Amino acid sequence: MAKASSCPDALRRATAKAAEEAANKLETRLSKGEKRNRKRMAEVASVYDLTPAPRTPADILPGDEADQRSPAPVAKRKWVMASVAEEAASVVGKIFDQAERRDPGHGRSWVALVDGNNHQIGRIGAEARARGVEVSIIVDFVHVLEYLWRGAWSFFDEADPEAEAGVADKAGEILAGRATRVAAGIRRKATYHRLEPARRANADACANYLTNKAPYLDYAGALEKGWPIATGVIEGACRHLVKDRMDITGARWGLCGAEAVLKLRALHSNGDFGDYWRFHLYQERRRVHEKRYADNIVPQAA
Repeated sequence: MAKASSCPDALRRATAKAAEEAANKLETRLSKGEKRNRKRMAEVASVYDLTPAPRTPADILPGDEADQRSPAPVAKRKWVMASVAEEAASVVGKIFDQAERRDPGHGRSWVALVDGNNHQIGRIGAEARARGVEVSIIVDFVHVLEYLWRGAWSFFDEADPEAEAGVADKAGEILAGRATRVAAGIRRKATYHRLEPARRANADACANYLTNKAPYLDYAGALEKGWPIATGVIEGACRHLVKDRMDITGARWGLCGAEAVLKLRALHSNGDFGDYWRFHLYQERRRVHEKRYADNIVPQAA
């Protein structure tokens, strides 16, 4: 997340409009529930290779420390990018450009890990169809766990140890490919206990999430094929690429400056900074010296 300056040009159109229309109760500080509408979210993406590592649900969920777990697949040749200026459609297009450079013949398995954002899922599907490539979309399992914990507080008191066992049980069912069954069970339990609407709101939100995202929750198939089921690479990129520089105390960024810094940090992370810097020096020399010299040449008639 990048903090933009108060300059309207540093905000996307919708965010700038919200900032203009915001009517705060106090002039000198925000009241409860009010937002400044001054922050821009960065679009962060990554492409990487890996060797499939088949696993089972028992390899994912905590268990006996003595258990011998199969290792998770390891990301290799990571390529990352981040932008506060480009929309999701443009970023997804660049992801596919990078993937096609690695696999122009579409002979490998393409897997897209997402956090559940419907717009991103739609853009990935549209781009895949346009390029004629089959892409398996998987929602980050950690996000599913967050919804399970959110739903658990409809049935348990806060910090109740039994909630942990309940979440683990449902997580195991989802990993085994029974997400819709878990959703139906949550709804039935909320109805059986006659929970008040306010109390069962989190349970319904969890059940709806599992039902709506069911096509992208085939963790049993993904584990069997040795694919990753979590977006750890992206979470790491968000931290070291964006937050470590953009979200520091007192930082205020204009749009152009923030975008330039993100591009430079991505070049460094990808190991391309040396090539970029040589290109930059060459272009600078042409701009400062060669072009100026060429512009000063006076053509003479023969």
